[in-house]
Amino acid sequence: MSSLEASDDLVSVYVTFADHAEASRIASLAVEKRLAACANVFGEHTAIYRWKGAVETQTECAALFKTSASRADALAALIKKEHSYENPCISVLASDRMSPAFAAWIRSETGD
Repeated sequence: MSSLEASDDLVSVYVTFADHAEASRIASLAVEKRLAACANVFGEHTAIYRWKGAVETQTECAALFKTSASRADALAALIKKEHSYENPCISVLASDRMSPAFAAWIRSETGD
C-alpha cells in the first residue's frame, strides 16, 4: 500500500532567474503573500538557448515553488511582474501524489 495520497489540487512551479538574489527575492515575496508554501532556490547552472536569432549562453538560477493549483495563476502573475526577463520560464508541473502531511502543510500555508 502506498504512503502517498492524491494531490491533484497541488502543483510545483519551475522558474529560472538571472541570479540567486532575484530568485530569493521573488521566492520570499511569494511565500509572504501565501502564493506558495515554500520555494527551493537552486544553485547556478548554465543555460544555452536561442534568443532573437542568436544562440546565447548564460548563468542562471532555478527555483521550484510548491503551491495549490488554485494559486498558480496568481503566483505566475507575481513572478512575471517582478521578474527581470522579458520572457521568463514559468512552468506549472502537476502533482499526482504526495505525502499526506506535506500536502496538508502546502494547503494550510496557501489558504486552501
